[in-house]
Amino acid sequence: MAGREARGAAGPKGKEEASNRIFTVPNIISLIRLCLVPIFLVLLFNGYDLMATFLFALAAGTDWVDGQIARRTHAVSKLGQLLDPAVDRILMIAGVAGLFLVGRLPLWIILVVLIRDLALLVGGAVLLKRYRVRVAVVYAGKVATTLLFVGFAGLLLNWPLLEGLGVVDAAWLPGLAAGPYSWGIWFVYAGLVLALLTTAYYAVSAFAKVRAAKREAEAAQPERR
Repeated sequence: MAGREARGAAGPKGKEEASNRIFTVPNIISLIRLCLVPIFLVLLFNGYDLMATFLFALAAGTDWVDGQIARRTHAVSKLGQLLDPAVDRILMIAGVAGLFLVGRLPLWIILVVLIRDLALLVGGAVLLKRYRVRVAVVYAGKVATTLLFVGFAGLLLNWPLLEGLGVVDAAWLPGLAAGPYSWGIWFVYAGLVLALLTTAYYAVSAFAKVRAAKREAEAAQPERR
């Protein structure tokens, strides 16, 4: 996630403000990334692992590119603040769903990623619509997303295959169980742990922002009478 909350033209208090522009360079890059998702899935399902891995890495890596462009050109927009993280989530969901369907990722990881991403999408939309507050993306969240993307790319490439440690007798824990596995699973495990920790942080921050918004609304009511 490129963290566009901190991009755009400087406001009266020195903060970056979002414009209503739609056709900005970062937004166009996000749309191109979105269009790469179905192409990636077609390649994966037809056995083109190398090409699928390349497209997935390209779609994930260009998030950093549009972040740099947005910061340097002050091209933040309200659409971009929603589109950029949404494309990240869609790419993440497409990656885990595709890997599950080709048998390279256990179901429990799919459920954790999907439930977390759905909660972030729905929760963010509710906070913005009902309370007009937004929880800014933290650096740890970006690191978690990067770890997951690297891990998924490794699983997509599916080479080289290593022999599991065999410390547990559970096929749903590749790498720890016996049998061949892809090195990418270790990045997935690390990304999941960090992602859950940042999700807890987002929940606490959202609760604090909602309480602050309610207090401001209650304080403003006597003035309107």
